[in-house]
Parts: sequence; C-alpha cells; structure tokens
Amino acid sequence: MNAMSEKESVRFGPLTRKQAKQELRQAQARAAQQTPLQAGSGSPFDAVQRRRLGGERLKGLEMINQDFAGRFRRALFTLMQRRTDISAEAILIQPYREFAAQLRPPASLNLISLKPLRGNTLFAFTPGLIFTALDTLFGGNGRLPDTQERAFTPAEQRVIDRLLKLMLHAYGDAWLGLHPLEPEFITAETSCRFTGFSDGEMVVVSPFRVAIGAMQGEFAIIFSQAALESLHEMLSKPLPEHIRQDQGQWRQNLARQLQGTELELIARFADLPLCLSRVMALRRGDILPIPRPERLTAYVDGVPVFLGSYGSLNGQYALRVEHVINQDINQLNNKDISHE
Repeated sequence: MNAMSEKESVRFGPLTRKQAKQELRQAQARAAQQTPLQAGSGSPFDAVQRRRLGGERLKGLEMINQDFAGRFRRALFTLMQRRTDISAEAILIQPYREFAAQLRPPASLNLISLKPLRGNTLFAFTPGLIFTALDTLFGGNGRLPDTQERAFTPAEQRVIDRLLKLMLHAYGDAWLGLHPLEPEFITAETSCRFTGFSDGEMVVVSPFRVAIGAMQGEFAIIFSQAALESLHEMLSKPLPEHIRQDQGQWRQNLARQLQGTELELIARFADLPLCLSRVMALRRGDILPIPRPERLTAYVDGVPVFLGSYGSLNGQYALRVEHVINQDINQLNNKDISHE
C-alpha cells in the first residue's frame, strides 16, 4: 500500500464533478493510444459484415435475373396475348423492415422453398401486377382497390396462381446452368408480419418491373442473405463463359425463328368522331367528309410501329415507311443476327 501513488489509491468516497471529468479525459486519452486489436477482441475489419451491408455487387445473380426476366416475359406474353416487357432492376441488400415498409397492400406474399438453399424465399406481387393481369385477362376499369390488407377473391387467387406457376418454372430454368434449384410452394400470406422474416434480418431483394400493354406492375424475389452465404463467391462473379455462350446462341436462334412469324399490319386511314344521334340519323346516300391525312400510322396488335405516306404501286394501294417509332424494332434492326 505504501508503494501506491496517491492517484492509484482506491477512492471510497463519491467523485466530485471535477474528478469525474478528469478521469473521463484520461480514459479517452488511453483509448486513443490503443491499436484496433487492443481496443476490442474482434478483428479490425469484418469482411462478412461489409458484405451484409452491400459492399459487393452480386454480378452472377444480376445475370440470372436478366435471363429469368427474358424467360418470364415470353411465358407471360403467351398467357396474356398482349405486348409485355419485364425489366430486372438493381439488386438491393437491406433490412427486411425497409422492404416491408415500401410494400403497399393488398400484396400477395408467396413463400417458396428453393432446395437445396436454406430457409424460404419470398416471391412478392404488388397490387399493380395483380390487377394489371386481371384487367388484361378479364377486362376492367384499370383502377386499383383501396389499400388494405385483405384476402384475395377466388378469381384474383387463380390469376396469382397462374403467374406464380409461370414464374417458378422460368426462375428454376434460369438457375440450371449455375446451381439447379427445386422450387416448391409452401404458403401464401397478405401481411409482411407473417412471412417468417424478422424486421432486422438482412435480405437480398431482386425487384422487377412488368409492363402489359399500357399498364404496369412490380414484383420482387427476396432471399435471406444467410441463405445465399454458401453461394456468395459464385454469385459475386459473372456467369461462366460457356453458360453465357449457350444463352447467346439460344437468343440468336429464337430471333431467327421469330422473323418468320406472320403478323397483321393495320394502317388506319381516318377516325370520324360522331355522336350517337348523328349515327342514328344516317341514311343511305349520306356523305361523311373525311379529312385527308398527310401520313398514316401502322399498328401491329394495337402497338404503333411506323409512320408512312400512302399512295399506289403497280396498281395497288401502298405505304412508304418514313419513320420507325417502336424502339424494339429499332433495336432488332441494329443487332447483327445471322440468317440462314
């Protein structure tokens, strides 16, 4: 005890305000002099934690999403018989509560087992996608219902089931070349609280945007990040070269075959707006004046494809293409597709 300095002796009384401030400054000075390894028991840089915060791009998963979007687009076109487009958006890595906060009701939340991955995967359909599909298949006014968590009607659920069946088939095929998965439906929910994901759990969200005709909707595929840990090295790299070559060859063959598809091209010469009383008053011999248009718009399945002038050629009515207005046709024209 005698060797102890007065500053090192144990105090038995309460500290004064001045003494407390002095000890706090001394503790901060000692902490600043310590190395990171001395300051705590863990390593100074946790690579896994950095990955969980979205420090890396999942390039392999991005390419799988692109392939899946193309497969699902073709299946959806066959079902809807309308022009469809599906785009894969940027992958998000975020807490589950952030995803749930952005999802408006009524949503269809489908829990799927993708064996051999651990846990369940969530396929979430927004109201926009569900009611866009309903409008296209059955006709409707295009209005979304009130935002409330509710069970879907039998007609709505049948449409959801058809969409999910097409989606799971296309998603399983998109993974075949990298890591085969076996999709299996588990259950469906309408509330984010009952999906089995905790609020703070880090999830990998793959959002997709769907356009059917002039209407749009969204859906997302949500993985628990822990479920993808075993595949992280594989998913963070681009797909192997042989897989990309196979996909490119498949797309080229498909494009070559589509060019032989027969389409009905319609050029509308004029539209005459008339009220019902005027139509009812028409009699044989009445003349309706038609304004002569300078250019005509040509449509395929209700989609405008080009503008042109009209006239005659070799004794037949004819159209001269002056401007291609559909961007998809422009893109096809700009690609080098080999012909047999």
